[in-house]
Amino acid sequence: MTRLTSPNRIRPFLGITAVAILLSGCNALDRLSNLGAAPELSRIQNPIDSPGYQPVNMPMPAPVVATRQANSLWQEGSRAFFKDQRASDIGDIITVVVEIDDDAAVTNTTTRTRTNSDAAQLGGLFGFEGSLGDVFPEAVTGDNLVDLGSSTSNVGNGEVDREEDINIRIAAVITQKLPNGNLVLYGRQEVRVNFEVREIVVGGVIRAADITATNTISYDQMAEARIAYGGRGQLTDVQQPRYGSQVLDVIMPF
Repeated sequence: MTRLTSPNRIRPFLGITAVAILLSGCNALDRLSNLGAAPELSRIQNPIDSPGYQPVNMPMPAPVVATRQANSLWQEGSRAFFKDQRASDIGDIITVVVEIDDDAAVTNTTTRTRTNSDAAQLGGLFGFEGSLGDVFPEAVTGDNLVDLGSSTSNVGNGEVDREEDINIRIAAVITQKLPNGNLVLYGRQEVRVNFEVREIVVGGVIRAADITATNTISYDQMAEARIAYGGRGQLTDVQQPRYGSQVLDVIMPF
């Protein structure tokens, strides 16, 4: 008798296939409508209005009440007598310097071997040891009742070889000033060359004291740093597998 496949098992597969076809169809229509045109640059907008933007909330120390001295022009907390021209308030612009030159190599080797042997004998059991052949095979006697042995061997090798070299300078905007004086920055830059758009995004939390005299900050002085460098366009599209291949990579068990 031929076994028919249950409709309940086919429906999820058909649903996934339909969604994949619709997504690929929409993408194909969008690409056809922009055939021969360069990718469009995103509009300049308030970073707070960007999708997924969330204000930073971090542990803060107790606020300190500023005290004023009579007949004094010095402002408590200032780093200089005259006004500091470095970024210090929401909306100010600061340059983020990203110079990453990392080289890491890690090799791990693990070897494990275990051998185990157990034997149990039943020399006497109230005189019934001679009747073991009635319950077990005739070859079983009290001297060879249980005899177990096991052997396990495991060998594992792991190797990581990573090398990164990135040099970027990007202007960012102060989007938030935390109660303890730390600043939250966010910067985004897009560069289009022919039919390829390169996008750079940086974000993080910095100390105002770490800003240099030239109004720059190094990426390694940013807490919760987020740095993204990617692109979109014809070259990026060619490097990506087709939607059908991506769907098969997800659902295929082998």
